[in-house]
Amino acid sequence: MEKAKKLKSVEELGGIFKEVETVIIAHNTGLTVAQMTDLRRKVRASGALIKVAKNRLVKIAIKGTNFEGLDKHFKGPTTITYSKDPVAAAKAIAEFAKTNDKLVVLGGAMGNTLLDVNGVKQLATMPSIDELRAKLVGLIQAPATKLVQVIQAPPGQLARIFGAYAAK
Repeated sequence: MEKAKKLKSVEELGGIFKEVETVIIAHNTGLTVAQMTDLRRKVRASGALIKVAKNRLVKIAIKGTNFEGLDKHFKGPTTITYSKDPVAAAKAIAEFAKTNDKLVVLGGAMGNTLLDVNGVKQLATMPSIDELRAKLVGLIQAPATKLVQVIQAPPGQLARIFGAYAAK
């Protein structure tokens, strides 16, 4: 690789590490091209992105970012899965790793917090930001719905009582 391409790659990776919230590192030894394509498709569908880059360049790009502690994981063929959503990358990688034992999760980081394999698995079980927003909207709407039901209940009860007397 030419020096100019290396510098551009380091600059691009550095920009990624400054923008994202979560980074997951995994070994991809033994994955076929079809499996890797499937992994990329599933990761992209979850709202995350995956990249395979030279370890040496990643170690240079990671310096000065929140993910600097991950440099020990960059040995051998590694993938970097990253997302702005704190759980999207972890969910996508953990889901694929369940069905394919050739993808081995090494660790990751969420913000300033370094995660081991168990931390990544726990992060993958958490609800996404969109799921949390939906739950919050549901909680906000529930009291209003119940209030309307309570307000409408007395007239309905009166109508049923009058109906019962009329039936007698």
